[in-house]
Amino acid sequence: MGRFISMLLVFTVCNSIFGHSFSSPEVEYKIYQFPKNSIPRVDGFFEDWEIVPETYAIGLDQLNDTRFGNGTNLDPKDFDISVKVGWVKGLNRLYFFLEMYDDYWDFDDPALGQDIFELVIDGNLSGGPFIKQHNGNVDKLSVEELHFKGHGAHAQNYHVFTPVKNKDWAMVWGNTPWIKDFPHSNAAYDYDFEHGQSGTLRMEFWITPFDHADLGGEEKSTTTVLKENELIGLSWCFLDFDGKQCESFMNLAHDTKMIFDASALNHFRLMPLERNQKPVIQADWTFKEIDWELRWFQFLDRSYGDIQTWEWDFGDGNRSNAQNPSHKYDKAGEWTVILTVKGPDGISVRSKVWDIVTK
Repeated sequence: MGRFISMLLVFTVCNSIFGHSFSSPEVEYKIYQFPKNSIPRVDGFFEDWEIVPETYAIGLDQLNDTRFGNGTNLDPKDFDISVKVGWVKGLNRLYFFLEMYDDYWDFDDPALGQDIFELVIDGNLSGGPFIKQHNGNVDKLSVEELHFKGHGAHAQNYHVFTPVKNKDWAMVWGNTPWIKDFPHSNAAYDYDFEHGQSGTLRMEFWITPFDHADLGGEEKSTTTVLKENELIGLSWCFLDFDGKQCESFMNLAHDTKMIFDASALNHFRLMPLERNQKPVIQADWTFKEIDWELRWFQFLDRSYGDIQTWEWDFGDGNRSNAQNPSHKYDKAGEWTVILTVKGPDGISVRSKVWDIVTK
């Protein structure tokens, strides 16, 4: 039982014709929002994913073999796959759960000649080529020089080994291999087959998307800020090696360019919480300083539900029934501010202790 844990060569072996492609299907996929009290643990046990509805699963029927002529006529007895993608509001991570069957698992090669789940992420939909061989300056600079000039910067390509054996869980096709290391990513597997056998592989991992992943490291990079209801660019393919020979290049984008041009990626939406994961009514609020010297604050309602009334207690004896009131404090202090909201579904209270401090 296994638990936990040059790119151009593999692409050339498995996809020698860059220009062969199909139009990307006009489908918008969904990324499930996990509640903050149900963040999936990457531990090789997958119960955390049971709350994700099957409507989020993306299967073999969505893939297209754009290299070997099979198109969408793919046989699940040869290879089958289901992928779910998740996120947590406030954490800039993308979570993945893969369940895959293969009639021949190929993972004995210490380099790239093995079964690979190839994942590409463009967090801010910047689009365009992001791999050195397709850099617009390839006629001015050598590919070797271009490796250090934005190769994999505005979109990232992960070659996820399925499963991993005696090597890192993924290879990053770019000049930023540090993005596959913890605390930027993590992975775990569960399988009971040997190289060359058939069987089912289950895997979960998370990655950190970057608007700009820099050769100079995290301090020079810009992490993608994931926001509810926004779209990101995302796609994947599976490279099926059977006995050191790549047999399939099955991809979600229906376009071979997805591995090196972010404009060919699918669109995925960062979904709100599912209705059954939300309280019917919940008080919440935040604030910003209008004028520190005047002890003047703007309070901002962030409550959820069918709300009809708001009642603010600012902690100094003053109150307001406005939804987003401002308030000036007359003296220094550490204040407990309480918001009470009411509606047809009930009452909810949110108290924040000493978030507001004046001098």
